[in-house]
Amino acid sequence: MSLDSVRAFLESELGYIVLLFVLFVIPRILQRWRIPSAITAFAVGVICSMGLGAFSNDATVHLLATFGIVGLFLFAGLDVDVSLLRREARVVSQHLALRLVLLAGATLAVMHGLGLDVRASVIVALALLTPSTGFILDSLDRFGLTGDERRAVKSKAIATEVLALAVLFLVLQSMSPLRLLAATAALAAMILLLPVVFRLFAEKIAPHAPKSEFAFLLMMAVLAAYATRQLGVYYLVGAFLVGILARRFRESLPALASERMLHAVEVFASFFAPFYFFSAGAALRPTDFSLGGLGLGLLFLVAAVPIAAVVVILHRRRALGEPFSQSLRVAAPMVPTLVFTLVLASILRETFSVPSYVVGGLVVYTVLNSLVPSLAFGAFAFALDAPGLSTEGSPTPAPAGKIPPASASDGTDPLS
Repeated sequence: MSLDSVRAFLESELGYIVLLFVLFVIPRILQRWRIPSAITAFAVGVICSMGLGAFSNDATVHLLATFGIVGLFLFAGLDVDVSLLRREARVVSQHLALRLVLLAGATLAVMHGLGLDVRASVIVALALLTPSTGFILDSLDRFGLTGDERRAVKSKAIATEVLALAVLFLVLQSMSPLRLLAATAALAAMILLLPVVFRLFAEKIAPHAPKSEFAFLLMMAVLAAYATRQLGVYYLVGAFLVGILARRFRESLPALASERMLHAVEVFASFFAPFYFFSAGAALRPTDFSLGGLGLGLLFLVAAVPIAAVVVILHRRRALGEPFSQSLRVAAPMVPTLVFTLVLASILRETFSVPSYVVGGLVVYTVLNSLVPSLAFGAFAFALDAPGLSTEGSPTPAPAGKIPPASASDGTDPLS
């Protein structure tokens, strides 16, 4: 069978069915070797694109991938607990100040080391230092952390991502003062308009359309994501904003930001996220994996990961007097940058036309750093599987005070 016939088969209706099987079954098989399912989906995309020439510019896969990235950042936005951030305000503000210093240092290092301009260097620095909050929140139950450790990881990861999104917005719109002013005004208008839409839905539609909250929330996230994509700041900003603003309506519309809604969005993101990682892998080119790209990725790994972890550890030891082992348990889950780095790598290629070896270096870096928590905790951490299931198929121990979810072994559907 020729390569052309294989490509034609893969891009047929039956080929999409095969792709579904590969993305949802093969990663589960590989979990026993602690390979994150996101990495497997990403690798499948690389193989299909570079090896078979299939799906590299497929509109269907791109649409499903958009749902995946929107779902991930909607879930992250819904899980932003403002009251938690207020309670942790002192420690979180110190953490963000250190992150800004770290970001400035990384930007200077990238400028001098890679010869990129300031804006591209800032984005590379963000790609190296911004934890993937959606991944982290989805995986906290698998770390065996205490309640205080979970809250610390959650508050720091969320605050860091909010800061990174703000910096990303400023960098991408800073080509001219007029563009920055127009984009800021458009984003402010969206922030003001969304609560009005939520309020109208709560008062006029929800009472007459039971169980429509999930569809409404999802469509608002997609529309806002598309709007911010048109502003040049990618889909993730709009989806994240919708999630944050939805939490404001817990009193007038409790179902919009309830635990049940959070779980539904998490399952939605878990279903579509593999298509995002597959699409990200399919968008890569052979030149991205040159010796220069591989070497740069390893350099990023040995430089950025220890520095980012040590900053968290030293800060917590200084501010809270924690022992090293406890601070490490907070620092390790914040290492993976997979989603954010892949998004920023695509922005660097499309908007700044950076050399392929830089994109490849970021890809190698983020794939490897996604394995760090697995090594640190001795258990698989970052699989986007069904919530509540461990990697071996046995129920994950529930946090204190919660009933563990049913596993597939007792005849129930864990996704229901």
